[in-house]
Amino acid sequence: MIEYLSLLSFGSGGWGMVMLIGAGVTLSLALCCLPLGLPLGLICSLMIQSDVKFFRIIATIFSAIFRGLPELLTLFLVYYGLQTLVQSLMAHLNIEADFSVNAFFAGVLALGMVFAAFSCEVWLGAFKVLDSGQYEAAKALSLSPATTFFRVVLPQLARNALPGLSNNWLTLLKDTSLVSTIALVDVMRQTNLAVAATKKPMFFYLTACVIYLIFSAVSSFIIRHLEKRANACYQKVSA
Repeated sequence: MIEYLSLLSFGSGGWGMVMLIGAGVTLSLALCCLPLGLPLGLICSLMIQSDVKFFRIIATIFSAIFRGLPELLTLFLVYYGLQTLVQSLMAHLNIEADFSVNAFFAGVLALGMVFAAFSCEVWLGAFKVLDSGQYEAAKALSLSPATTFFRVVLPQLARNALPGLSNNWLTLLKDTSLVSTIALVDVMRQTNLAVAATKKPMFFYLTACVIYLIFSAVSSFIIRHLEKRANACYQKVSA
């Protein structure tokens, strides 16, 4: 037992700091996907409900593609596709230079778009629950469309969408393990390196399991707190 624990020490020969850094990269990657995925998913849901046919088609195609493709394939397309596209453009412009896509950036972009596609469906479901009388009441109060959306509609949408978005977040946390395939030093990449160096696969894979379960447990606690706060005013009204 002591031998195994020494493998996770922070001293010389231990993998504790390495695994901790990998956990930080994993969490940072997932958090960086949120500012891209949440607004983009909301915008797509608005475009799908738009009266402009072009917007509806673009948003529907975007959602269908990134929900239909495997996340790993999306990651490869973004990582290698961007490099190929930029290199081809540079060659066309007679620019001689080496270009490579940052693995972290590629992971954020790929997983962020996948998160956006799935969150789009959640936002659409939240819109269906919203009472159309909210818009009529806001119009009667002479509120502008922007004020109506951000002060009346969006808070209720967020409350209705929170359970679905929470599931998408937990899925995103697990999907971050895919970035190890493009050499980003996340939890899984560091785990594989530790396994190759120590020949202790079960120990380090179980350690990775514990790290992901801790992330999920903390996320669930925060999500429950957010849901409780979001429902607090409704509970007071019903009481």
